[in-house]
Parts: sequence; C-alpha cells; structure tokens
Amino acid sequence: MAVDVLLGLQWGDEGKGKIVDYLAPQYDLICRFQGGPNAGHTLIFDDKKFVLHTIPSGIFREGLINLIGNGVVIDPITLRAEIEEIKAAGVDPDGRLLVSKKAHLILPTHRLLDQASELSKGKNKIGSTLRGIGPTYMDKTGRNGLRVGDILESGFERKYNELKDKHLGLLKIYPEFSYDLQKAEAEWMESLDILRSLEAVDCAYYLNDALAQGKEILAEGAQGSMLDINFGTYPFVTSSTTLSAGVCIGLGLAPATIREVIGIAKAYCTRVGSGPFPTELHDEDGERLRKEGKEFGATTGRPRRCGWIDIPQLKYTIMLSGVTQLALTKIDVLDIFETIKVATKYKMPTGQETDQLPFDLNDNNCVPILEDHAGWQQSLHDATDFDTLPATAKNYILALEAHLGTPITYVSNGPERSRLIERT
Repeated sequence: MAVDVLLGLQWGDEGKGKIVDYLAPQYDLICRFQGGPNAGHTLIFDDKKFVLHTIPSGIFREGLINLIGNGVVIDPITLRAEIEEIKAAGVDPDGRLLVSKKAHLILPTHRLLDQASELSKGKNKIGSTLRGIGPTYMDKTGRNGLRVGDILESGFERKYNELKDKHLGLLKIYPEFSYDLQKAEAEWMESLDILRSLEAVDCAYYLNDALAQGKEILAEGAQGSMLDINFGTYPFVTSSTTLSAGVCIGLGLAPATIREVIGIAKAYCTRVGSGPFPTELHDEDGERLRKEGKEFGATTGRPRRCGWIDIPQLKYTIMLSGVTQLALTKIDVLDIFETIKVATKYKMPTGQETDQLPFDLNDNNCVPILEDHAGWQQSLHDATDFDTLPATAKNYILALEAHLGTPITYVSNGPERSRLIERT
C-alpha cells in the first residue's frame, strides 16, 4: 500500500539496524536503497550480536522479503560472508533475500583504487573505509560499471576484464603500493556463485507490483544524512544519496508512494573519520561518551569522535528528508552525566548567531551555543514506557522534541531488541 522510510539523521552509526529490526514485523518487504559494505547495522537479540553490511536488517524476522536495491553497491565477498554468518545462526535466506539486477558490483580493483587514492592524499584523507565504494559509484556515473545482471550474461568475462584493465591503467598515476590482485580476484570470482544463487529481480517492477498487491514496504538507509553526496559536509561525504530522495532512485519508486519518514538520531552525536563536527568534545566528557557508548565503528573498528547533540544539524536533515517522526537512540549512554548539553545555535566568526548550517562547515569556525539540561544519573535499563522514565530524562526528550518540531515516537534505552520505548 505504501512505503515508509527509515534513515539516519547524523553522521551515521545512529542505530538504524535495531530500529529496522524492531519495526520489520509491520511490513512485508525490507529494502536497502543505497550505500555499500561501508555500512554496519548492528542487531542484538537472544544474547547474540550481528553486524550486517549489505543484507537488509529484516532478515532475522521470519517470512519477510529482504531486497538489496539498485542503489546499493555490492561486494560479493562481503555478501557471501554475511550469508554464511546468518546461515550459521540458523537463518535461511533462500527465497527471502533478493537482489536487484541493476545493483553495481565492487571489483577487487575498485578497492585498490580506493586505497591508492586515500594514500595519495596524505594528511588530507577524507576517512574512506577503503572498501571500494567511491570508485564503484564513479564507474556507475561514468557509465563503465558492472552490474549484478551482467554476471548472468554470456559477455560477463569480457566486461569484467575491460573494467579491470581500465582500473590497472588508472593505478599507474598513483604512488606504488603492494597488493596481491591475483588472490583477491580468485576469492571474488568464487564468491559470485552465492550471488548467482540469489533471486535477481528488476527492482522497480518488483516493488511497484508489490505495492499494487497491497504490500507494505520499509526502505532502509545506510550511512547518515550528513554524509549525503549533495547536502552533507562535502567532501567528507559518501558517494550516494542518503536522504529520503534516495529511496526513489535507489529502488525505482515514485515520490508519491512515500508515507512516513522515520529519522534516527542518537541522544548525543558521533562521527567516524575526517570532516567537520561542530559539537565534538576533546575533553573528559567526550571520552566518557566514547567509553560508555562503546563508540567504535561496527565496520571499521575505528574509535568514533563524540560530542553533544546538535539541533541546527538535526533541523537541517529533518528538513531535507521531510522527516515525520523520530527515534532517539542510546539515551542510556547519558545515564552517568550530571549535566547534559544541547547545541541550540551556532555563533559565527562575525558574532552572528544562527540555527542554519553555513555553506561549508569546513571553512567556518562556528562555535556551538550550548544549553544545559539536568541529568538523571540512574540507569534507564528497566524503563518500559515513557512514564517510567525519570522526570529529568523525560524533560530532556521533550526539550529535544520542542527544538526539532518533530515528534519523538521511539526511545531506545539499551542495545537489545527489547530495549525500546514506543510513545503512543
């Protein structure tokens, strides 16, 4: 009947996987619409932890179809490892995990180009995960890419070798570094067997037919809105459209099919890699957030930069995606703080105060104006509904809601599937 969208509103790592997993039983299909294996969606249930990089986060819910859309770039090696992991956990993806024929493939040489490009930047690195995502999207827009449908055709080997040779030529412009392409290529070719075993569909026809049959679809985003190629903190961004607009081009759905847009934000803020971060903390509070929140990348393992929640930044991404409701995650990380701060505006170098993001955060030394809120200094672990939260925790949530002008309908008070408060 309609499509709901779930996406991150900050710089990623907001907890999208958990919320998708929680909401999944309300839908018939869960569909990833952009990004690649640089995503790391973490799910915790039955005392087990799973991290998904390509497979949609509804795969652990029985009977649901999970579709990897045409806007996603796929590394067959990563996908094979994920499929083997979920099978080992007793989950059978056969018939429930579909892939778009028009999704582009990450080649071993895409990874090499990514590494070479990042190494050549020296101190000006953008913080790439080195998984070949950027070069793959470059080939896609440059009309050179290799797609899932190509591996099912007789001309696949020729297309593969042509693209590989192009990449090897490009590598010559970068400083030399050591790599074993033959080994990587052998593993990549072997992993295609599992990719070929999945049902490959024409994403646009498949999903529009599903809507015509009255099916409910949840579109799952990857990365965060501030990493959007058009509206993020360029050039420290990803290579795809991480906003709700990405659903249309990443799945082949019309804008009119979108109903609800659910935005996910942490109760504080984090960022991995390089790039501007106005509320970043370089003090004891930042370290406490990192330690208490276990802020290390699910994909890279890199320590995340931590800071207070940023209202101007969130209002910006809420506006861009037309967010209709919010899920606030990891509020339990703030249990230990006596005072919690919220950035409500920026003070610009000119002395002007604003709640709008400047054209280029990289070149603007804007200083966040912070508002103090009393902490609750007790565990929220056992809270089961909004009314059982401490008064100061409720006040914090209501203050954020007032600043953002958008209802906070879900509050996550722990990493487990069961630790989620739904406000009605």
